[in-house]
This record gives sequence, structure tokens and C-alpha cells, in this order.
Amino acid sequence: MRPTDILKITPQGLYCAPGDFHIDPVRPVAQALVTHGHSDHARPGHGSVLATTETLRIMAVRYGEGFCGTAQEARLGESVAIGDARVTFRPAGHVLGSAQILIEAGGCRIVASGDYKRARDPTCLPFEPIACDVFITEATFGLPVFRHPDLASEVRKLLDSLALFPDRAHIVGAYALGKAQRLMALLREAGYDRPIYVHGAMERLTDLYKAEGVPLGEVRKVVAAERGKLGGEIVICPPSAIQDLWARRFPDPVTSFASGWMRVRARARQKGVELPLIVSDHSDWDDLCATIRETGAGEVWVTHGEEDALVHWCRTQGLEARPLHMIGYGDEGDDADAPREEPAA
Repeated sequence: MRPTDILKITPQGLYCAPGDFHIDPVRPVAQALVTHGHSDHARPGHGSVLATTETLRIMAVRYGEGFCGTAQEARLGESVAIGDARVTFRPAGHVLGSAQILIEAGGCRIVASGDYKRARDPTCLPFEPIACDVFITEATFGLPVFRHPDLASEVRKLLDSLALFPDRAHIVGAYALGKAQRLMALLREAGYDRPIYVHGAMERLTDLYKAEGVPLGEVRKVVAAERGKLGGEIVICPPSAIQDLWARRFPDPVTSFASGWMRVRARARQKGVELPLIVSDHSDWDDLCATIRETGAGEVWVTHGEEDALVHWCRTQGLEARPLHMIGYGDEGDDADAPREEPAA
């Protein structure tokens, strides 16, 4: 069976004909397999959803308990038959509960990796390379210019700034799911033991991480009336909030943004970021290339991001490769959770 007989692109997303299911569909479908909880991959309204326990809990927090008709937990490493296909979930290292999905049908092995990273993350299981015939990869940072620096050095930048400006609140923009909690955990590993303050939009997801046993230390929700008292503290909020009236109410705030896009200085200037932190939950160029090699795949499909550059590199390595030009992915959409201004009390 050819790979294109197993998986094809539809308006809803990637569709597996032998199993009659979609992977990370962008529109409601009868049967969805979901790689992780970011809103560009996990959407409500499906008839049934198969995902890891953590991803199902994240979807329930974000969309409510009735986010789908029926929910089924996928156990990592356990092969499950769906129609004429078998699927296995393996860790993707992206955020809590994130997984790659191995599809086996007609003697062919295809891995849909969702979003993934290879850098260490104390808040989720690390990525596991899977031998396959076809590897489906993202390419968010699929250009050679994107080489992420050492994480410890980026966290040290934040702590050094805090020591240099002890009277200024440090407002760090970070995605509400994954990035925010990873940054908290990295700060704890670096020895920071003061309370970390968060925007109200991050409270429930942070509580979920803590309930799953992720050590984040003391985390406090920002009380609007007390923002003026938070000089010298670290406050984490959705990226849109750092440019909002909400952030200006803090004492002489240092605006920061934790993202792989902070490698591009023009982006930092455009967003008015004083302290850019290059912290990404996606693989950089070197890790994308290394991962493709590790899978042993002879064919690579690139879903979204800098598709053409990565496809070109694959072809120079003697691999078959093609861009899928899939629409609706790449924007994690966590800002949608953030109100423009929290009430005064």
C-alpha cells in the first residue's frame, strides 16, 4: 500500500482511509486522533477523540468537559487497531501529554509527529525517535538561521536583569500552555525560589500541570489592585498582554517575550520587547534535520512552517520529500484565552 493510499489531505486535515479517522483535524469530524493540546491541533466538536490522558485533560480545561462526544485515552507505546490500521502514541517532547502517532497499514509505517522538540523539558516526556517509512514533520523553525541557544543562558538573562533592576517588574510573555510552565520549571532549576506571578488566563492550565506532578513551586495569580506592589517580581502572561494596558499597571515593567522567534531581532523590536528570551517548544534547524535522519524514513512530508527549505534539504540528502501546505496550523492561539483587561478585583 502506498503512503498516499493511507493518508491524504482533506479540508478537515490529514485523513487515514484504512482507519477512517483524522489526525489533528481543523474542523469537526466523526473520529479524531489528537497529538497535543494546543488549539491549532486540538479543537472541540468531534464525535470522538483519541489522545493521551494529559491532552484530554487539557482539552477539558480549555473547552469544557463536553468538548467531544466520547473521549478515549491513548496509552503511550500501546498499539491499538482502528479499522484496518494500527496506531501507537509515542512522546513528542512538545508540551505535557504531547505525542507522535505511528500509523501502520498495508505494510507501511507512517509517523505523524505533530509539533515536537528535542531540547530538554522538565515538564513533559522527551521525544522518542520512531523508525518509519514516512515521517511527517513540522517546520516552524525550518531555516538554518534558527539555532536555539542553551536554555540555561536564556534563563540567566532573566535572572541577571532582575538583579540589575530590582525595583522593576519583569513581565514575560509566554504561551499559556507549555511555554509558561516550562519557564517556571526552568526558573526553579536555576534556583529562583520567590513566588512566580501569572496572568489569570494561565491559572487553570498551571494548576493542571501542578496536579500532574510537575514541580513549579509557589505560583500566584496577579490581583489587579496589587500590580503596583510587584516591583522586582517575575510575572508571566500571554504574549498579547505585554503590550496591553494590563502590563502598564506594573511598576516600570521590563517587557520580555519567551519564544524561538526572538532570534529575529526585528520581531522583538516590533513587539516592543526589551528583554528577548529565545526559548522554544519547537525543534530548531539542526534538530529537525537530525530527527529526520534518526527515523530512517525514505520519504518526508512537511506540514507547516518553512516547508520549502526543509523539503529542499531532504532532497539534497537523497530523500523523497514534499510540502503539504496545510492551513490552520502553526498559531498556538493561546492569546485567545487572555482577556484584554482583568477586573479590578
